[in-house]
Amino acid sequence: MEHVPPPAEELALLDRELAQLDARRAQLLTRRAWLVSALQPQPQASNGPRWSTPPVGHGWAPGQAWGSAPRTAKPSAPRSAQNVLLTLGGLLLTVAAIAFTLVSWGSMGIGGRSAVLALVTVAALAAPAVLLRRKLAATAEALAALALVLTLLDVYAVHAVAAPDADGLTFTAVASAVLAALWAAYGLALGKLRLPLPAAVFFVQWPLLLGAWAAGAPAIMVGWALLVTAVIDGVIALWGRRLGARVTAGLGLAVTGSAALLTGLGESLTADGPLGAVLPGALLLTAAVAALAGAWRAPNGYAQIGGAVAGLAAVAAVGGVLRAAVPGSWHVAAYLLCGLALLFVVRAGLPRSAGRGVLVAAGAVVAGALVWALPPVAAVLLGPVQLVAEVWAGAPDGFQAALGESMGWSELVTAPVVLAVVTGLLGAAYRWWPSLVRAAAPLVTPGAKVRGAAGAGALALGWGTLLLAAAVLGVPYPVAVALETALVAGLLVVAVRGAGGSPAGPTGDSSAGPTGAVGGGRSAVAVTALVGAVGGAVSVGLLALASEAATYAVFGALVVLFAGAAVRTRAVVEQAVLAVAAVVWGTALTGCVAGSLRLAPHEAAPLLLVVPAVTVLLGARLRLHPVALPVELAGALGALVAVGLAVPEAPFLALVLALCGVLAAGAAVRPERRPVAGYLAAVLFVAATWVRLAASEVSAPEAYTLPVTVPALVVGVLRRRKDPEASSWTAYGPGLAATLLPSLAVAWTDPGWQRPLLLGVAALVITLLGAKYRLQALLLLGGSVLALVTLHELAPYVVQVAGALPRWLPPALAGLLLLAVGATYEQRLRDARKLRDVVGRMR
Repeated sequence: MEHVPPPAEELALLDRELAQLDARRAQLLTRRAWLVSALQPQPQASNGPRWSTPPVGHGWAPGQAWGSAPRTAKPSAPRSAQNVLLTLGGLLLTVAAIAFTLVSWGSMGIGGRSAVLALVTVAALAAPAVLLRRKLAATAEALAALALVLTLLDVYAVHAVAAPDADGLTFTAVASAVLAALWAAYGLALGKLRLPLPAAVFFVQWPLLLGAWAAGAPAIMVGWALLVTAVIDGVIALWGRRLGARVTAGLGLAVTGSAALLTGLGESLTADGPLGAVLPGALLLTAAVAALAGAWRAPNGYAQIGGAVAGLAAVAAVGGVLRAAVPGSWHVAAYLLCGLALLFVVRAGLPRSAGRGVLVAAGAVVAGALVWALPPVAAVLLGPVQLVAEVWAGAPDGFQAALGESMGWSELVTAPVVLAVVTGLLGAAYRWWPSLVRAAAPLVTPGAKVRGAAGAGALALGWGTLLLAAAVLGVPYPVAVALETALVAGLLVVAVRGAGGSPAGPTGDSSAGPTGAVGGGRSAVAVTALVGAVGGAVSVGLLALASEAATYAVFGALVVLFAGAAVRTRAVVEQAVLAVAAVVWGTALTGCVAGSLRLAPHEAAPLLLVVPAVTVLLGARLRLHPVALPVELAGALGALVAVGLAVPEAPFLALVLALCGVLAAGAAVRPERRPVAGYLAAVLFVAATWVRLAASEVSAPEAYTLPVTVPALVVGVLRRRKDPEASSWTAYGPGLAATLLPSLAVAWTDPGWQRPLLLGVAALVITLLGAKYRLQALLLLGGSVLALVTLHELAPYVVQVAGALPRWLPPALAGLLLLAVGATYEQRLRDARKLRDVVGRMR
């Protein structure tokens, strides 16, 4: 029976076969067209074959299946071998020409020398034209490069023979001009060559510069020569015919233009007066006009660069004249004024890209002014650090005395003025933002983030302006302290108002507000205000250390301000930062109280626990509020400081550890803190007990620890009977550690054998019980103590045996051990994993 497919399937089969036939027909037609073109007579080139293999994929190829798609043609390989040969040939001819000129020159007369070089140069210049007609472009380029070297040798020969007494710089300047004209004409005549026009542009760079140098012209004239050369380069870069010439001209423009600008700037900065700054200013202003004219015709990216260069050059020109007319402390202000004037120039109908460049120049000038004015602000903020060495030594004579007289405040009179001007500019932009956006619309379209950055910058710079102005004016010390405290309060107000959003609930959720809630964005102004408030608080706190009364006043005010701001703010992150800062300042205030009471550091340690106790109570009040944990951690940090202060005196250390244990136990009452605080309280109580025993020089700690261990173990047994799933660490760990660890510490220093023996037997029994009843705490504690006791007892014998063994034996045994472990590494790894799983399954 013959299978007849359904109509739909048969139709699809016919469509596929027709598509394959069409593809095969296209392949055959492509092959036929290539064969026809190959059979037509073609001019045979001397450096290439007449026939070539058709590219794969444009016809049938062996092994290609019927109806298959054409193969993708691979790009032909570059003629690298030919290029290498031509390069090597050109280099060899160049070396030969140089050797002939420098070495064999003296064996010929003047006529012969000139005739040979002239003949070879003319031949090298004429050969590329012939080669180009024969379509040998690569060979023509190689000979053009040789001709370039020969023209340089001709110049050298002319100077050595025809004009040996001529000045070298003058001759080189004239020769550069001649070579530039020669190679420009040659490149225009032979337009297919890529080398001549860039070479001509290269020679253009030297005539004016070398001519001015040869004439002994002053620096300003050298700058003019460089500027004219840069203008020529700019014209070539904008209107040049070839890419190579434009690229070379662009590089020359960058070098000569930069040199001209630097020359004019240097002359302007060293001018004696306004009249002396006029000539450099004219040079810089001409450069600005030229750069702006080029930016008018250049592409977008280069136009923006040209606009920026024009703006900076104009500022340097006008600012240099103003700088020479004002006192030294006002120089930066003069340049800043000129930079701000560029903002009005932008609206003079400049193209979009060029206007953007001018805006960039104005921003660069403002940034440079800030770089000069901001370091003194940092000195004002960090200067009070030196008061830490002389706490409560007495109030200084003034603000400057507290910061140090080495800053030279009289030379920084205009720094607050510069900061105030920039602050006003940013503040105006933030306040009248819609008008600014409409005015800047032709050039830029700033977004909301730019406005936030402007507001944040205005706030930070305004704060720095007031601080620096107070330092420059040398206000009295109390006024400076009051001013910095008031500024911190103001920043906190801004931070609280900027942190928008609804108050967080008990679970920490909060609706994302537009300015500061957890779920949304944060206002840049609010964040800046918060950072400034914290930094300012640290600075004023250090400043207040000079006087005891100022210390209490400032630290108390900071506690109130930060605590009040934490209560008033809505955003969780800002609230946590403010609350932690309030805890830190409260801890510092407690330390000041201890200092006033003339307490020793270890005596002040218990007093420092007042703030951690308050944070524990506050955490119980806040419960699940997200700020509770940061507040308690800040209090724990204060407790850690108290422990560190009490370390030199063991009795006080035991007292502080016990008080910390009480605080941890109080925190463990809350279910959410119990997993961590419960263990911490047990550790602290045990540590306090050990330290107390060590401080009392107790030689038999078991008399004090066993009365604690036995009831603790009884309680643990009852707990396990009531809750079999309870952890053995919770039930038995504290009781066992209370006796085992102090006994172990004494056993390591006990010369007798009774205590190690009894401790080892007890540890062995505990280990066996842990293994039998699968109790992790008993197994690990007992095993660890047993291993350490065994090590202590066997250590002397091990040392004796090791001393009696040959020196080579321990390394050999170690090597064998490593080999054994390496050979059974996988098995040992599996055993370790099994052991970990077994121990992990224990309670």
